[in-house]
Amino acid sequence: MIEILKGMEFGPFLLSFKLAFITTFVLFVISLPLAWYLSQTKSKAKPFLEALSALPIVLPPSVLGFYILVLLSQNSPIGAFFDRVFDVNLVFSFSGLVVASMLYSFPFMLQPLQSGFESLQKNMIEASYISGKSKLVTLFRVALPNIKPSLMTAVIVTFAHTVGEFGVVLMVGGSIPGETKVASVAIYEMVETMDYDRAHIYSAIMIAISFLVLLGVYIFNQKQHKKIGAFGS
Repeated sequence: MIEILKGMEFGPFLLSFKLAFITTFVLFVISLPLAWYLSQTKSKAKPFLEALSALPIVLPPSVLGFYILVLLSQNSPIGAFFDRVFDVNLVFSFSGLVVASMLYSFPFMLQPLQSGFESLQKNMIEASYISGKSKLVTLFRVALPNIKPSLMTAVIVTFAHTVGEFGVVLMVGGSIPGETKVASVAIYEMVETMDYDRAHIYSAIMIAISFLVLLGVYIFNQKQHKKIGAFGS
């Protein structure tokens, strides 16, 4: 066991955390205004936008990964544009992993934020507008501070979901050490080579991380609900 631990490479875990951090940050910036819009709009296009944003939840990772691979390849307008203008190849690169992870984890950031905004009392938002506050000020000064449980859920679950990605990242990024070989891909390769001892250790670490993340979310949300209950009483 000691020899196995000495021979372990923690690069895949560090790469997974780096990918998850960048993906979560960018998705938060993108999802926040969209979640606010969907929670406030009465447009007939709302169900279409909600269904489109939720597709990554129901699509098989192989299907989603295949179309992302096609979308980012140099044969597509998007892939060719990034290659020509920025000299960035989005296939089998860390940059491509970020794009793929954003598409795959998008609903896990958007839906909790939207649910949080929809749970707000309408008179709270209306009072902000009546007092002369703009939509932007209302969003950051009134809405966000009152959906802390939803905000925490969105951020942490998105981070954890990105860390645990496998199918999409394997299809788009492959397994390049130090570039695209994240922890889930490393475990897959260990199983393929029948290196079950190291696969057990890597898998146990992933289980522990996932459990601690979810435990943190539930504890935080429970405390927030107790505060709200105490304030309401």
